[in-house]
Amino acid sequence: MKNNRGFVIGRMQPVHNGHIEVIKKTLEEVDEIVIGIGSAQLSHTLKDPFTAGERVMMLTKALADNDINSERYYIIPMEDIQMNAVWVAHVRMMTPPFLKVFSGNSLVRQLFEEENFKTSTPPLFNREELSGTEVRRRMLTDENWQDLVPEATADIICEVDGLKRLKNLSRKEISEL
Repeated sequence: MKNNRGFVIGRMQPVHNGHIEVIKKTLEEVDEIVIGIGSAQLSHTLKDPFTAGERVMMLTKALADNDINSERYYIIPMEDIQMNAVWVAHVRMMTPPFLKVFSGNSLVRQLFEEENFKTSTPPLFNREELSGTEVRRRMLTDENWQDLVPEATADIICEVDGLKRLKNLSRKEISEL
């Protein structure tokens, strides 16, 4: 069987509707997709409030809610290694084989291109609103963030008391200034 598998990676802090749209669009081009949950070692900060496990739950449930067959994707937490020269080898060691990388990050594309991978920039969907930064900002300012994320993400944030976590982290980091 031919390896028609792609790779995408993102911090997904939290999983939002833009992530789901990128995955759907990518699955129009490949049979299977490897989804890297980036910076998996980070959690409990304003920029990275959710654990890798929580993000895997968000993504798994959101993909199921969007009728995306679980046989078409693999979700793999990926820790940062802080060594760009060997990062692609690290990713390849942690994932099933893939042929094409889909990323909006120019460094990610550059690193994979240097290792002779095909790369593509997926379309961004309503990037002004559909970003983890905007979702977290709205959570902190009590604005409507729920419309920017799949229902499964909102449910898991509620389950883990993520809103309270984020607000506590905000107070902690401000008091440390």
